[in-house]
Amino acid sequence: MEAVMNWLSDNSDLIMHYGLQGLIALVIFFVGIKVSRLCSKLTEKAFAKRQVDKAVGAFVANIIYAIVFAATLLMALSQVGIETTSFIAILGAAGLAVGLALQGSLSNFASGVLIIILRPFKSGDYIEAGGRAGSVQKIEIFSTELKTPDNKVIIMPNSAIMSGAIVNYSREKTRRIDLVIGVSYEADLREAKEVLKSVLDNESRILKDPSYTVAVLELADSSVNFVVRPWVNTSEYWPTYFALVENIKIALDDAGIGIPFPQMDVHLHKD
Repeated sequence: MEAVMNWLSDNSDLIMHYGLQGLIALVIFFVGIKVSRLCSKLTEKAFAKRQVDKAVGAFVANIIYAIVFAATLLMALSQVGIETTSFIAILGAAGLAVGLALQGSLSNFASGVLIIILRPFKSGDYIEAGGRAGSVQKIEIFSTELKTPDNKVIIMPNSAIMSGAIVNYSREKTRRIDLVIGVSYEADLREAKEVLKSVLDNESRILKDPSYTVAVLELADSSVNFVVRPWVNTSEYWPTYFALVENIKIALDDAGIGIPFPQMDVHLHKD
């Protein structure tokens, strides 16, 4: 114990020096984390104030957070006497090795940059990509967050989104509803056509320009199929779709026009 006390007494100046340096390094590290978070939030707010897409703001804010955090770490290491130049070289070599091992993550980052540059969608758009569909919530460095209509959150890797076709249902202001309505062969086609048109004319959400289409599509096995194609505002697509299906069924019933179901006639011959 006496030897330890003597060592502490002999090296008190050195201990105080490195202890103070370590304390300063810890302060720099924790303050740097706070600053990086603050910079990230300020960046996001600045983008929102300039009415830049929310997804773009979140992506840039994440990058700024990573840069400030890395700078803070280097400052803290420099404070305790670690040579940052050699440390950066070591990090570079390690980064190359890790990069080769994590090619998928780098691919996700590159795909995220492409999403920001090409802008195939923006925050709030309803898209289908990589076999999934949902409303875009935010674009992060490695992934994009989607929310489904039934309130599920999907975290999609950016590379999965950019590796295939992207269907954006929200980009255009208008959409066309495509319905196929079958009527029986015994029905009067002219009357059936007028009934379908009357339903469309009575639906206020259907646009006048471009005009709707009602035409005979095909003579199917069990029915004569009409194609019904009205145009609506994108935001009113599904409410109008559901209303049309219900109202068409009611109108055809009131007119005495049957909607047949697939059926097969079987003829038995007795020898």
